[in-house]
Amino acid sequence: MKMVSKMKSVVVISGIAAMTVFLSACGGLSEAQIAELNALKSEVQSLENEANSLKEERARLEKQIEEQNRKLAECQKQKDETRANLEKLPK
Repeated sequence: MKMVSKMKSVVVISGIAAMTVFLSACGGLSEAQIAELNALKSEVQSLENEANSLKEERARLEKQIEEQNRKLAECQKQKDETRANLEKLPK
């Protein structure tokens, strides 16, 4: 008898839980929530675009820095060669 009573309780509680979930799911989204969701999606897209453009700018700047460093290294090499040649000249 206790077993049947416990089973009935479990079935009733499960039924109530299932009905609660079902009724909650049927509510759907209001138009305000949909508008807010669309606004958030738009903002996310805008931020992703901005992030991509910043990444491109960073890559461009890193390339410029690399080019400047290469030129500086070349200038330093020429300076060292010139200094060495000047030291070789008779005084």
